[in-house]
Amino acid sequence: MNTRILVVLSLLVGIGAVLHTVIPSIIYGVKPDMMLSMMFLGIMLVPRAKYVVILAITTGVISALTTQAPGGQIANMIDKPITALLFFGLFLLVKDRVSNTISAPVLTAIGTIVSGSIFLGSALYIVGLMEGTFTLLFLTAVLPAAALNAIFMAIIYPIVQRIFKRTQPLPIS
Repeated sequence: MNTRILVVLSLLVGIGAVLHTVIPSIIYGVKPDMMLSMMFLGIMLVPRAKYVVILAITTGVISALTTQAPGGQIANMIDKPITALLFFGLFLLVKDRVSNTISAPVLTAIGTIVSGSIFLGSALYIVGLMEGTFTLLFLTAVLPAAALNAIFMAIIYPIVQRIFKRTQPLPIS
């Protein structure tokens, strides 16, 4: 494990934790998960399986600690690793075929929708609310979060990529 890579990934998790904490909840304590954007950014910057697993577990734990959603602690621990591995696989599939400026926001939106679906499904199952609540929360929290994360990634990814190419804090794949 490269210490510089771990430091960069931990900084992304820290930034994600701050964003996750300060964003207000929409309904029933569910809020847009900006921590996902940081996790996805880390995966795109360091697309290696061992770092993706560490990043996913760390993001899941920090999200669980900062969530306000009922049942969200366990749901975050379930959702983040699954989402990270799916995102990682999709990123590897399109990495050399599609421009990063296009694939980053599109994959982020897809990843956010997958994450939100897993999170809501598991949280609502744990709490015991299923009738109509999933659709309401999906439309009011997950879809706006997907749009917000995609816009955020469209802006931030090219900037971070340019900074990393100039300063070379870690090897870019």
